[in-house]
Amino acid sequence: MKLLPESALVRTGPVDHADWNYRPFIGTVQRIRFRLIRRLLAGRQFNRLLEIGYGSGVFMPELAQRASELYGIDPHPMPREVEAALAKHGIKATLATAGAESLPFEDGFFDCAVSVSAIEYVDDIDKACRELIRVMKPGGVIAIATPGVSPIWDLALKLSTGESPKQYSDRRQRLLPALKRHFKVEDEVFVPPIGGKLVRLYTGVSLLRA
Repeated sequence: MKLLPESALVRTGPVDHADWNYRPFIGTVQRIRFRLIRRLLAGRQFNRLLEIGYGSGVFMPELAQRASELYGIDPHPMPREVEAALAKHGIKATLATAGAESLPFEDGFFDCAVSVSAIEYVDDIDKACRELIRVMKPGGVIAIATPGVSPIWDLALKLSTGESPKQYSDRRQRLLPALKRHFKVEDEVFVPPIGGKLVRLYTGVSLLRA
């Protein structure tokens, strides 16, 4: 898997923890999300791919292998700095400061969108879904990896990082039902695959724009 090296990461804000990918234990857990996205995209190639919540661009070297043109949006104000860090490693990306509820792109612009532990921070997920429908081509693929909702996951987060699950409010609970209202589910993957919601670390879902 190709990730931006730790030395190239630009810290873009308090919820940008890309460096965790290089820590013992939590790094292994973090990278599960990226493997979920690779599985959901199943080796497909795309013309224009959008990453929602690209952060420091840590996953963009991998995504660049799957798209002719790579784009990203994130609310943080450092797109040029991240573009420069990516360019030093041969990755061309067009990045913008924007939220998922108001995407600065034309209708039908993308044939793929990806979000890794980012879209659960969006307050108005239904509005974000409508925006995704607008900018995606018919048949476009949306691949999302999102954290589980369980006491075990919350305890693991607290012990390994010191972060509180309160940062998510109830958005983790609302996310998947909202996505399934707006899109057709192509595939859904649970980690671990057994044990149900009580032990679930992540859910990966690929969705199709009708």
